[in-house]
Amino acid sequence: MRLSRKFKKLFSRDAAESLWENAFRWTHPVNSRQILAGIDRTELERLRDSYPYRPNARKINAYEDAKYWIGVNVRRAQDLWLDRSPPLQILDLGCGAGYFLYLCRLFGHEGLGFDTDEEPFFRGTTEFFNVRRVIGRIEPQTPLPDLRRKFDLVTGHRVCFHRLTRTNNGEWLEWSPADWKFFINDIRIRFLKPEGRLLLEFNPRPDGSSFFTDELRAFFNSQGARIFRWKALLAADSNQRPRFKQTRKL
Repeated sequence: MRLSRKFKKLFSRDAAESLWENAFRWTHPVNSRQILAGIDRTELERLRDSYPYRPNARKINAYEDAKYWIGVNVRRAQDLWLDRSPPLQILDLGCGAGYFLYLCRLFGHEGLGFDTDEEPFFRGTTEFFNVRRVIGRIEPQTPLPDLRRKFDLVTGHRVCFHRLTRTNNGEWLEWSPADWKFFINDIRIRFLKPEGRLLLEFNPRPDGSSFFTDELRAFFNSQGARIFRWKALLAADSNQRPRFKQTRKL
């Protein structure tokens, strides 16, 4: 049974789209080693010693591992063509340790993070990377705080703010399509420039299946989203079809 699943994954649409992404990255390589050379990794280790893992925190998310997280975020930036687009104003929701916005600045963009202040280590790393952030929490059916500006790109990576609480059987209660509609409309109206984009990246579900259930896929499609693997890209105008490549000068 496991072998058959592996074969299905190997020849699945997801595998084909992964190959497509990698092909575009290969045509425009980014020197991750050069980026790493500019980071004082000893200081990151020192920060980890100052802010040890919280009880029950997942050590798999070892954010002091700059080599791993620079690799992850270089791929994210490449997939959005941020390594070869004109300067953009970027808002990163759930900015975490700040790696993504740090890279955005290296590529010539101006970024602002938005996150809670529950992880002291992130407080240290965002200061270390000189990443500006606003403290807050994303709640269902609640507007985000006024940031007094609009952005060319709003991103959310490994989104988890839609998870409300765990049930007795360990499953998450999540936002309804109505909650997602409120959030997307809030971003579109108050935070996106006319040609702006919203990128949401989701984790797979615990059983390995896609975040996009039939209901959620239908909803995001109704909002004009371009769904690619575990990501949904939306334009400021729901009637426009967004592209990962930035084709217009903003």
